[in-house]
Amino acid sequence: MAAPSGRRRAPYKDFLQPALHRRFASTATILLAVSYVISILLSDYSYFWSWFPIGPSGIRALSIFGSGLVILILRIAQYHVDVRTSNSAFATFTQDLARAETYEAFGSYFISSLFFSIIFLHAYSDDSAMHWIVYRNGDRPRLNERPLFLAFYFISCGIVQAAVHICKDQDKLTLGGSNENGKKEEKGASTFSRAIRKSPDIMSEAASRAVIALITHLLFYFVVLRSFAWPWALFFFRLFYNLPKTNMLPPSTPATFHTLKISIFGGFFLFVLWQAGNAAFSAFMAKEPLKNGKPLTAESKDPNGSLLNGLKSKKTPVRAYAMWELSYIARDFPNRRKAIFEDIDRKDGPMWSQVYSICLELVKSIATRVDEHGKQPAAPQPETKPNEPKARTTAPPRDEAIFKHQPSTKSMRGEVENAIDHIARSPGKTPMSQLSPVAKKTWKKAKDSVLTQDQQEALRPDHVVGQFRQVILRILQNDKIGPIFRHEYRRGLAAAVLGTPSAELALYVNAVEVLGLLAVNSLGEDKFGNVHRDVPTIIRTFTSTIRKLDAFTASFPVHWTDVEAKKECPEVDALLDALRSALGKLITSFEPFRNDLRLTLTDLRLAKEAAGVTESADDAREPDMAEIRRR
Repeated sequence: MAAPSGRRRAPYKDFLQPALHRRFASTATILLAVSYVISILLSDYSYFWSWFPIGPSGIRALSIFGSGLVILILRIAQYHVDVRTSNSAFATFTQDLARAETYEAFGSYFISSLFFSIIFLHAYSDDSAMHWIVYRNGDRPRLNERPLFLAFYFISCGIVQAAVHICKDQDKLTLGGSNENGKKEEKGASTFSRAIRKSPDIMSEAASRAVIALITHLLFYFVVLRSFAWPWALFFFRLFYNLPKTNMLPPSTPATFHTLKISIFGGFFLFVLWQAGNAAFSAFMAKEPLKNGKPLTAESKDPNGSLLNGLKSKKTPVRAYAMWELSYIARDFPNRRKAIFEDIDRKDGPMWSQVYSICLELVKSIATRVDEHGKQPAAPQPETKPNEPKARTTAPPRDEAIFKHQPSTKSMRGEVENAIDHIARSPGKTPMSQLSPVAKKTWKKAKDSVLTQDQQEALRPDHVVGQFRQVILRILQNDKIGPIFRHEYRRGLAAAVLGTPSAELALYVNAVEVLGLLAVNSLGEDKFGNVHRDVPTIIRTFTSTIRKLDAFTASFPVHWTDVEAKKECPEVDALLDALRSALGKLITSFEPFRNDLRLTLTDLRLAKEAAGVTESADDAREPDMAEIRRR
């Protein structure tokens, strides 16, 4: 029922944020454990002090944890639940260049890698090869380039990881649904055990990225960075040591076998730290919106009001979590379902009516985008006021020429110049069509004397365009470069159906499930009978949406750059599966009451065709003319 007047309705974020804080604490616990393991592996103390947490290993573990905490703060600041939709990966890249979040990601990974490099070099303080200042044969102190090489290698690791972070959109949280199509073993397993099972993948990816970062660093360091970093390092250390005044680069290379081995070792640990933190964050923050097996709003004094507040939120993550919770309520919590059906005294209308309008509007928005796809928006025409001519007080100026020009004699050069000028002013016309017969004949003789017939054929516009197109297709067929520029069928269809520049698939899927499950369960739980009046509209809306999506998917063109031409789109397929499943349950439950619901035989036939439900023999023989006569 509605909350009593005068009592504050707790907003949905008051229940969502504490849950997210608990999940962040779980993520930080895993990151601290990973940091402690890395600290033990970097320890060179005795057996006891190498693992005892209250000591040097514990301090180093906290320092490494601080390096990883920078990335968790980045994830908290930039997490989102909607997926980016664009026609190609290159289009996504150009969009990311204009986003401030992209540069925040690079800055965060730079700080994290720089902090880790200090910790790692301190762990190798006993290794003389990794000392910043070295003394040789009693000579004056000299700067060692190997720690500089290693420090910039860790920064290269940060750049590589930031690029992967942006390209793979690791800030996205993949929310699920309450449907029963998931694997049972995945549902029964805890989030912690699922995160542990990802350990082999995390370590293999960390090793491969450490090697990629080292190769990138070797090329970039010796070609660009070395001549810049060495003088600045000397300038800094001259403040504390009496170093030579010359800035000449050392004759020996810092990329020795020992340095490369330590670099791979440290890069692997750093990537493991980042990968573990990102994987744990994505796993814990995308958990079901439940607390102790109950919905998040179960502890609210007005559960329905708090949930409704989340459904109407302008923030997509809050709205997505609220819709996800509502889908669980519609499936697994009969008491909360009954409370929704019986809540009829709200200010803005009954609880069911508000839920119904919110979810149905989401479903209708899909059909609206499909209908408007490809249509150019009508540009508003500005209202122009007619300008009244002003009364002239003097005589108009004369149109005669001030100076009389002598008639120019025609020449081939002049005609060519006039033709070029005409082409510039009137594009689309061929140059030869603007020349006189004398100029054309002279042009043909000059062309035949310089170019052979084969060369002239090769320079024809259609042949040049064909050759250029073949080069482009070869680039697009390359497995490494091609996917960046292809306008894939999957991307284009998802953008057209779900919207741009971003869309949340789980929000639409859960809205469909909420309408279907609440309508089906209302047969035994809605004692006021408010839901059945909206069931025909739900069935017709689902039917029309499925039919439009099927027709749109079948007719959606494949772009010429999509050389693979795979007409597959898992996002739209998941949406269609949810619509068909919900519509099939509605048909099965409400077909016996079609006369009371004023559903025609045509409505049922179209709904069954859309849902893929086979009609019985009796229904197939029943003519539609009987219904027409009854009308």
